[in-house]
Amino acid sequence: MLSIKNLEAGYGKVKVLHGINIDVPKGQVITLIGSNGAGKTTTMRAITGMIKPTAGEVTLGGEKIDGYDSHKIARLGLAHSPEGRRVFTTMSVTDNLLLGAFPRFTGSRPKGDIKNDLEKSLEMFPRLKERRNQLAGTLSGGEQQMLAMARAVMLNPEIILLDEPSMGLAPILVEEVFKIISNLKSQGVTMLLVEQFAAAALNVADYGYVLENGKIATHGPAAKLKDDPAVKAAYLGGGH
Repeated sequence: MLSIKNLEAGYGKVKVLHGINIDVPKGQVITLIGSNGAGKTTTMRAITGMIKPTAGEVTLGGEKIDGYDSHKIARLGLAHSPEGRRVFTTMSVTDNLLLGAFPRFTGSRPKGDIKNDLEKSLEMFPRLKERRNQLAGTLSGGEQQMLAMARAVMLNPEIILLDEPSMGLAPILVEEVFKIISNLKSQGVTMLLVEQFAAAALNVADYGYVLENGKIATHGPAAKLKDDPAVKAAYLGGGH
């Protein structure tokens, strides 16, 4: 599905990623965990065309996409729920969701039943259903995070990239966000999940990669990583 090979990227003369390799098979949830500054968001930006990789290769469904502009990558079926939510604050919840489906309106993605998918998205995110006519800027932080995720779902994508969906949320909302991720997983949605909250990420993922200083330090099945002493010590509160 999504394959990252020897990826290098950064900002100006500052190299952040040093030849990382990640595979996201169809129908699986893969998580990328690591501390602040490890390069997680840079990885997402390099995959989605927000920054151009300086070396390596990114393929989606066998097609080489590194170097493509973001809008072209989206048309190929890669949806991105970015760090910091980035909702359109002066537009309603419904209009934000319909913008997520924009490539389907233009014919660059299979159209399908957009009206039905909109209702299904609102059912999946009941807080949004209650606020469907509200301006996105009036939502709470947790509701805006759910809107960013629901907007990604509206692309009817091949894969969704979730960048730090729990960031800045109260524990009860973090739990709700991960329930939604589990629900998407049960529907066979392919996801790459970047997350600092490692315990929750490994609980929902099939396979995990640990990123340290722009390099993959270790990787393996999520259940195995949860029991890895080094991962426990660094990311799971020492294993307690």
